[in-house]
Amino acid sequence: MICLRYAHNKAVAEDMLQEGLISVFKDLRQFDPGKAAFSAWSNKVMVNAALQHLRKWKKLSFDQQLEDYENQLVNNDDVMGSLGTKELMKFVQRLPDGYRVVFNLYVIEGYKHKEIAAILSISESTSKTQLLKAKKMLRNQLETVLEY
Repeated sequence: MICLRYAHNKAVAEDMLQEGLISVFKDLRQFDPGKAAFSAWSNKVMVNAALQHLRKWKKLSFDQQLEDYENQLVNNDDVMGSLGTKELMKFVQRLPDGYRVVFNLYVIEGYKHKEIAAILSISESTSKTQLLKAKKMLRNQLETVLEY
C-alpha cells in the first residue's frame, strides 16, 4: 500500500516494493527493536525506497503547474455509490509526482514541512506549495466525481 501511494501505477509500485524489500533485508541489522516496532521501521525503509526510485528515474519534480494537469482531472471510471480506499488511491496516484510525494509525506506519513524539505532537498515553502496544489487538485477531482 505504501508503494502504491508514491507510484502513479501498479507496475511502478511493484518495482518500488521490490527495491524496498531488498533494502529491508539488506539493512535488517540496523533495526533496533528497542527504538521502534518493526512495522514502523520497515514502513520508513519502504518510503525511502519509493523516494529513491522516483529520484533514480528522475520522476521527482517540483515545478509542475496545476494548470498543466487540469485536463486530467476528469474521472473516467464508473463512479460507485461511495468512494472507498481504492478509489481515493486512484485519485492520489493521478497527482503529479511532486504533489503526490509531498501529500503522502505530510498527510499520510505525518512529516512536518521542515522534515519534508530536508528529505527532498527542497525549501519549506516549496513543500507547502506542493501540498496546497495537491489538495486543490484532489478537491477538483472529487468535485468532478460528485457532480455525476
